[in-house]
Amino acid sequence: MDVKKLSDELSVSAQIMPQDMVALKQAGFRSIICNRPDGEAADQPSARELESAASARGLEFVHLPVVPGKMSDDDAVQFGQLLKNLPKPALAFCRTGTRSISLWCLANASTQPLPALLGAAKAAGYDMSGIVRRIANGGSTPVHLADASYDVVIVGGGAAGIACASSLLARAPNLGVAVIDPADIHYYQPGWTMVGAGVFDAASTVHTMAAVVPAGVTWIKAAVTAFEPAENAVILEGCRVVKYSRLVVCPGLKLDWAKIDGLTKTLGRNGVTSNYRFDLAPYTWELVRSLKSGNAIFTQPSMPIKCAGAPQKAMYLSADHWYRQGRLRDIDVGFYNAGGVLFGVADYVPALMGYVKKYDAKLKFQHNLVAVDGPGKKAYFTKTSADGSTETVEAQFDMIHVTPPQCAPDFIRVSPLADAAGWVDVDQGTLRHKTYANIWSLGDVCSAPNAKTAAAARKQAPIVAENICVDLGLRTKQAVYDGYGSCPLTVERGKIVLAEFGYGGKLLPSFPTFILDGRKPTRAAWWLKERILPPIYWHAMLKGKEWMAAPDVR
Repeated sequence: MDVKKLSDELSVSAQIMPQDMVALKQAGFRSIICNRPDGEAADQPSARELESAASARGLEFVHLPVVPGKMSDDDAVQFGQLLKNLPKPALAFCRTGTRSISLWCLANASTQPLPALLGAAKAAGYDMSGIVRRIANGGSTPVHLADASYDVVIVGGGAAGIACASSLLARAPNLGVAVIDPADIHYYQPGWTMVGAGVFDAASTVHTMAAVVPAGVTWIKAAVTAFEPAENAVILEGCRVVKYSRLVVCPGLKLDWAKIDGLTKTLGRNGVTSNYRFDLAPYTWELVRSLKSGNAIFTQPSMPIKCAGAPQKAMYLSADHWYRQGRLRDIDVGFYNAGGVLFGVADYVPALMGYVKKYDAKLKFQHNLVAVDGPGKKAYFTKTSADGSTETVEAQFDMIHVTPPQCAPDFIRVSPLADAAGWVDVDQGTLRHKTYANIWSLGDVCSAPNAKTAAAARKQAPIVAENICVDLGLRTKQAVYDGYGSCPLTVERGKIVLAEFGYGGKLLPSFPTFILDGRKPTRAAWWLKERILPPIYWHAMLKGKEWMAAPDVR
């Protein structure tokens, strides 16, 4: 008997036997729901036998039989009513548990988010892909087949999605392409570090989504709730169905602010800020300008995160301001990193350590932020020692810049497209899905082990576009991604260490060293970041102009 807990009210299991009632009673269950019709198998006890054994142990027993493949909407309604009225916790079972958990998902479809239901089912070891459309439809059987159909559907209208759409149309103008994204605004997120340092105005990092969606592309302003790759379908909120011939998945990352206890209650006040949110980056600059003395903490969670250098960029630029203002001697700077190294590519560490020493920043490795007390000005970290033991460390702050933990969005992690870690499971060279040959992924959500940066998406978009065209028979040579990513590490106002690297930490510089040596802080790299990259983003990358990003075809 393998019992899987779905909630405090319900667990499910495969077939149970009369003798199991003793253990179920001892485990605290108060009622049993049998969803298996009698006579399905020769070794199956009857519902009457099970009811007798349950009653003998003081357990309430209900028989709600469901024939495999014939689960009705009324079955789900009845299951929901039973669960509401029966003593809890309850155990529901059938031959494998699949019918029981399906009934639970359908009964709760109108009150719980689809990703939460699919996630609970997946955690229990059950695949709900066969009824995902019914769950999305509030627990009822949909009556329609599809609301729209396109040659290529792109999930996500961020940097990766818009660039990929533009690159596709540059190659095949007659393709029917749709971008699905519920957002009204498109952000240039790499600029937020500069906003937090008072270099960029926040408004310069914003365009409307309507302004960046390429002409000829249909923008579907909706949220995706699930995928049906076997049916070539994407399920939108409200159970609207969009069909595709080819699918590109690039919705970005989920910033898991709630994973840090107390953080959401104090963000934007009490000296707690983050450049990872558009509305908070100006507050970072406000705090930096106003801090005269005290403790300034900068945090970095476990990888992967978008732009792995951004947490320390905030530290360097803040410390540089205090250094220039003559305040640094009165401010203690601490960098609390959940990892064990300052930067993942060793070639760039010496230059960065020079600035760590210049700003007298205290490096705290293996320190993971777990809680923030804003009013009390305290941060709490779990420190992991070399032997694996942990302890809680308390740190006082006057200002804290928090980088939140990050993961794939819920609707990705619970989908058939995800690998064991929750990322869209792709081949790292072609960016094509390992199981579904008509699906590609790029940007922060794909499983390729590259740095999650806008520069990576700039390189990936033409590769995905090229490979889709090869699949459509419009091109002949497949493109291969080398893992390129770029992280302009803003070590002071006016100088940047331009880290450019690919898979395995291999250096992939864009310029000869006599023009720009990325391993050293240079003004040329700052000029590139401040003056050149923003217009390249808006007017080249998002427009399908692949300047210095042409795909490597083989």
